[in-house]
Amino acid sequence: MHHTGTLLPHQQSAIRTVLAHDADQLASELTNWHQCYDQISAGLFHGALTELRLPELQVFREDLNQAVRQSCRVWPDAIWFGLPEHGALTRINGRQVEADWIMVQPGNVEFELVTPAAYRIYGIVVSRQSLVEAARRQGCQIDWQRLRSAEVLRVDRDARAACARLLARLLPEAGATVPVDTGGPWRQDVLSALLDMLDQRWVEPALAASLQRRRQTVARARDYIAAHHGDSITVPALCEQVHVSRRTLQYCFEDVLGMSPLAYLRTVRLNGVRRQLRDGRAIGELAGEWGLCNFSQFSSDYRKLFGLSPSAALKRRG
Repeated sequence: MHHTGTLLPHQQSAIRTVLAHDADQLASELTNWHQCYDQISAGLFHGALTELRLPELQVFREDLNQAVRQSCRVWPDAIWFGLPEHGALTRINGRQVEADWIMVQPGNVEFELVTPAAYRIYGIVVSRQSLVEAARRQGCQIDWQRLRSAEVLRVDRDARAACARLLARLLPEAGATVPVDTGGPWRQDVLSALLDMLDQRWVEPALAASLQRRRQTVARARDYIAAHHGDSITVPALCEQVHVSRRTLQYCFEDVLGMSPLAYLRTVRLNGVRRQLRDGRAIGELAGEWGLCNFSQFSSDYRKLFGLSPSAALKRRG
C-alpha cells in the first residue's frame, strides 16, 4: 500500500491518496467509516482512494478495478451522498441506481453497495448540522424527513454534473499536484454544489412491496449462510431454509445482488479465507472452516477470483 498526502502549517484539512492491492485494505482507509469489502470479480485487485476532509466535511474519490460487494457505515450525525461516475451500474441495498441519481445514507446506519469492475465513485459526507446551517444560509427548502429515509435521489442532471466536476478538480489523480488550497475555502463550494442538487431533488417513492419481499428473502438466506459458513450448504437446502423455490431464490439474488446464490456462497467463503490469511494458520485449516473441503478446488477457485494462489497471497501479506 502507498500513501501520499500534504498538510501545511495551520491548515485544518488534508488531502491524501492511498493505493491498495487488497479490497479490505482499501476499505479500512476511508477516515471514520466502518467497511468490509468482498471481491466478486476475478483477478488481482487494485484500488485507489483520494480523500479531502475537515472535521465536519469529507469528500473522496474511490477507484476499484474489480467488482466488489461493500458493507458500509458512515460516521454518526452525518449524511453521505454518493455519485457514481458515468452512470455505472450500482446497487444500494439491492436497488439499482439510475444514471442521473445520487445515493444517500444517514450516519451510523449499515448499508450495502454492489459495484462493478472498473468503477469510480465520488462521495460527500457532511455533518447534519453543517448541512442544515448551509441550507438556511442559501435559502434552500430541504425535506429532511424524506432525505433521512431515502436511498436514492433523482436530481437535476446539470447540477449533478457540476458537482461531479467540482469533486474531480478537488480530488486529483494519484501522483498529481494538488490543485486547490486545502485550508478550507473549498468547503463552501462543495456545500453549495450539494445543495444545488438537493434543492432540485426528486426523492424516489417508497419501495414497492415486491422489492421488499426480495430483499427479505435474500437477507434470510444470507443470515443462514453467515451462521453456517463452515457447513456444506447446497442451494436446495438453502431454499428449504428460506421457504422459497429454487427459481425464486435465484431471481431474488440476481435482482438484489446481481449474482446467483451459488456464486454468492462461493464468494463469501473465498473472501472469508482471504481476510483471515494474516492469522498465520494453515491454509487448509482455514479453508475447511469456511466449508471449502476440496483443497484443490479451493485453490483453483481462489486463484481464479483473486489472481494468485492462497500460498502466494499469504507470502504477499507476510
